[in-house]
Amino acid sequence: MRLSGRIAAAIEIIDGLNERARPVSLALKDWGQANRFAGSKDRAAIGNLVYDVMRKRASHQFSMQSENGRALVLSAIVRDWGIELEELEAAFGSDNFAPEEISPEEKKLLLAKNPLKNAPEHIQANIPEWLIASFEKSFGKNWLEQAQAQSMRPPLDMRVNNLKSSPEKVQKSLERFSPQAMEIAIMGLRILPGEKAERIANISADEAYKKGWVEIQDQGSQIVSALSNAKPGEQVLDFCAGGGGKTLALAAIMENKGQIFAHDSDRNRLAPIFDRLKRAGIRNVQVRSPQEGALDNLVGRMDKVVIDAPCTGTGTWRRHPDSRWRLSPAQLEKRIEEQAQILDEAKKFLRPGGELIYITCSILPEENIKQIESFITKNKEFDSIDMEKRWKDIYPKSSQQPIFDRRGATLSPLSTDTDGFYISILALNN
Repeated sequence: MRLSGRIAAAIEIIDGLNERARPVSLALKDWGQANRFAGSKDRAAIGNLVYDVMRKRASHQFSMQSENGRALVLSAIVRDWGIELEELEAAFGSDNFAPEEISPEEKKLLLAKNPLKNAPEHIQANIPEWLIASFEKSFGKNWLEQAQAQSMRPPLDMRVNNLKSSPEKVQKSLERFSPQAMEIAIMGLRILPGEKAERIANISADEAYKKGWVEIQDQGSQIVSALSNAKPGEQVLDFCAGGGGKTLALAAIMENKGQIFAHDSDRNRLAPIFDRLKRAGIRNVQVRSPQEGALDNLVGRMDKVVIDAPCTGTGTWRRHPDSRWRLSPAQLEKRIEEQAQILDEAKKFLRPGGELIYITCSILPEENIKQIESFITKNKEFDSIDMEKRWKDIYPKSSQQPIFDRRGATLSPLSTDTDGFYISILALNN
């Protein structure tokens, strides 16, 4: 496919999303199945363009004074991809499958020097207007800059499995992708995002991945796992284990010693963990599937209980940009209720002196510090540890650091070059 054909496809997909709100990944999959003539490079380029539109949908809409797919895609291809108007006009004029020629009015809007000069702040930030107050509470005066950093393409982050390999060995295996050591995560490697139509690196076919030397995991997720400070020989409950990303990281930190109990209330979310544990060579994990009494013998025994709580996912907007436009106050309220319930359920598994480790991939204070404040008010036997001290103990040489509050720490693309995460660690008094 030529550039003009890819643009036409992206316009078609965006218009479809305007008519029927659903995840971009599903819309792209359906388009690919209906247009099998498109090769892998074409599908990658179209996907990149659609995701780039969704990352800055509000600002592109404001710039073009329209929300239709054509306006949004043209804005992204010119402003984000840096394609000159002359190139577009030439491409459109030589391809029967191209969109209609660019109109004088469109050209005027696309050539505007500062199209967001008079735009409201939420438009510049590319977030729903109702979330401005939450961003201000989380980030203070530079909330706008923090929000804008969540509209950039994310890298591909990996965690080297120290039970099987080393960063040097993995780098050599993946050298065609030029993986780089991370600034903070000690066992982390990063492949930078491509530009324009470049495909995202696919490491799943490489021996480093197949042999369990490396796991795909954002640097932020690696960091919060390490901040748990789990020790070899300890008893740990991963209460919301999901697919097992943090379970695997904890097992590696604990050097395959002690015991981790991986549990999740959803059997389907837990299903991938079995193959991942086997591939990674992990022996200190017991999977406790959701059934009555599955965790009864763990009450009061755990050194650490990790809660990777269900949340709005506002910290992952770089990777799932369309989710920001579907989020509603009702969904946020539902997540807050779920988190409170999970905290109340999980606390009983701690031994005196143990640590309750609360993690979200959210940057909203309602799900983070406010949730922890509410829990401590009701549970006087818990108190939060000094997260700034824990950070310095784990990462004494890091030049980057999260935003600390009185109960925890917030990671973000701007502050720590990660997805957005929150972590608070609560100690159960003896």
